Amino acid sequence: MRYRKLGNTGMAASIIGLGTEHLDGKEYAIVKETIGAAMDHGINIMDVFMPGHEVRQNIGKAIRGNRNKFIIQGHIGSTDINQQYDISRDLDTCKKYFQNLLTDLGTDYIDVGMLFFIDTEKHFDEVFNTEIYSYARQLKQKGVIRAIGASSHNPIIATKMVESGLIELLMFSINPAFDMVPGDIDALSYFDTDYDRNSILEIDKKRLDLYRTCEKLNVPITVMKTLAGGKLLSQEHSPFSKALTVKQCIHYALTRPAVASVLVGSQSRKHVEEAVSYLNAEQDDLDYTAAISEMNSDFKGSCVYCNHCLPCPVGIDIAAVTKYLDIAIMDPSTVNKGIGQHYRELTAHGSDCIKCGSCESKCPFSVSVMDNMDEAARIFGL
Repeated sequence: MRYRKLGNTGMAASIIGLGTEHLDGKEYAIVKETIGAAMDHGINIMDVFMPGHEVRQNIGKAIRGNRNKFIIQGHIGSTDINQQYDISRDLDTCKKYFQNLLTDLGTDYIDVGMLFFIDTEKHFDEVFNTEIYSYARQLKQKGVIRAIGASSHNPIIATKMVESGLIELLMFSINPAFDMVPGDIDALSYFDTDYDRNSILEIDKKRLDLYRTCEKLNVPITVMKTLAGGKLLSQEHSPFSKALTVKQCIHYALTRPAVASVLVGSQSRKHVEEAVSYLNAEQDDLDYTAAISEMNSDFKGSCVYCNHCLPCPVGIDIAAVTKYLDIAIMDPSTVNKGIGQHYRELTAHGSDCIKCGSCESKCPFSVSVMDNMDEAARIFGL
């Protein structure tokens, strides 16, 4: 295993980490097998955002006697209301679930206290301009957490957090479909080079600015959504001409500025070993250039969440609405769980669409955006 420093925290993380989301609802034997495989391969960082008692207790049981082998990202604001995954900005509720995390894991400290899901200006104000951030600082002063981090999917808000100096680590979603950067161009100098604008989609400049800012200010990034929910591994669902491999997705993320660790969701020893096989891969096996150098013509009509359709006159985050819709269609059980909550947290919804058609005229993939907005309103009831 190889390790990278986590900024100024004094910690160093394995470049491949463990995302534990897929262990939720699994029996203890699977949790134990997966975490045991991670330890066997030198993985020393995991993210635990799920609020349920059972999964937290299973993880705690699996690391018993080995707590010091893991850097744990534990979230402040991830809650379980009425047996459904939820987000809370109520201080007492946040305290309750964070204390439950400590109890369930059988530990008296969390390495990185993560301020949970900061994607909008409203989220920023609700966390950083309230007692919630003061609570996180108090936890750090008491040694209950070693560093303060935050998770986000929005490069503008993430950059604001990093530049504020209020966080020491950022958890962010990174993969080539989200970034749209060609593999044969250095991301740091992307906009200073000549390239064929007709053959590729440009990297989102706001994302590039975020990575540069994190590197400049020494705020490390731990990566989520590395495989884009598995879409990048399937030629049918990928926006690119070829399917990517797990190794290529990991390599892409690890070669972005400021990235310290890629947290790969796993639910078996096989999944862990597939991820860590990256360490011994030949360079040719890591080269993602050919796979992402062309867009997949068969992908026409499929949203890749690039937000080229914006701005929307009524303020709909079209990529976010469509992403939540896609997940809900693939897994209807998420409608009343986390994805449904994320959708409802948006400031504008599918039902707000005024059918102006501006989005569809700008979409490079001929997505039926207005139909998607109607479907989102139907599925989520808003």
